[in-house]
Amino acid sequence: MEQKTTARILDGTALARRLREEARAQAADLPGPPPGLRVILVTGDPASEAYVSSKTKATREAGLRAETIRLPSDAAPQALLDEIDRANQSAEIDGILVQLPLPPGLDPRRIFDALDPSKDVDGLHPENVGLLHQGRPRFVPCTPAGIVALLEANEIPIAGKRAVILGRSEIVGKPLAALLTARDATVTLCHSKTRDLPTLCRQAEILVAAIGRPGFVTEDFVAEGATVIDVGINRIASLEEAPAHLRNSEAVRRSIEEKGKALVGDVDFARVSQVAGALTPVPGGIGPLTVAMLLRNTVIAARLGRGLPARD
Repeated sequence: MEQKTTARILDGTALARRLREEARAQAADLPGPPPGLRVILVTGDPASEAYVSSKTKATREAGLRAETIRLPSDAAPQALLDEIDRANQSAEIDGILVQLPLPPGLDPRRIFDALDPSKDVDGLHPENVGLLHQGRPRFVPCTPAGIVALLEANEIPIAGKRAVILGRSEIVGKPLAALLTARDATVTLCHSKTRDLPTLCRQAEILVAAIGRPGFVTEDFVAEGATVIDVGINRIASLEEAPAHLRNSEAVRRSIEEKGKALVGDVDFARVSQVAGALTPVPGGIGPLTVAMLLRNTVIAARLGRGLPARD
């Protein structure tokens, strides 16, 4: 039997619901048609299909327009660039999102460079990256924006705190480091070459796991009372696929038996919850906030496209 959770659970679902309602109200106040989002998906990844489905559903429920362009998994780079150019030129499209990860053979940075920076609602164009690091963001990347919103909504102090981020990706680790630094945290950004990772992580008062390895962060990584943010969403279809320390998890076993899969984060929830002061669940933590921030950014893009300031 798994131990009872002692950490405070940070509910991303409830906050995301409020943020979606705010986006709905802001969109309704805009002149002209509802803001339009175009998602471009190079198919082949079931997880990406699921993410895109949830994003477009939430967008429409908030009163925005949403459409998805699907390209085959073996699409040539030029085919994707042509779709981006069409979206850039379309007066009906306010926001463009290219679903990541891309298949091998497609250079993400070449794709980021092709986006109209005023429609780049994931904040990946170099111009938007530069603005973020200068402390004057146009679009804040959705997942890091959701993390900061969750910390602030739960009144978890950032200024003066030691933050450790596991993962230096363009869409989570690097932009989150910029956001936390701008809020006066002292930030360490870790990666595959970082030495003595557990010792370094135990120094964190805010620990963020975004590396895509199921249950990687155990209680050995976590200081007593730390806030732990789990960005990972990993699908496990059988106990044999699970890391050894997760194979005895009652929750994982039950989910596989009942649903044919288990969704787990990068954090070993059962064990870390005995040490952490606050912890995000998977699912129901950062995932819903990523979608909510996409809606916010699409509204911002619509405001810019209509000659209005990005924010009131």
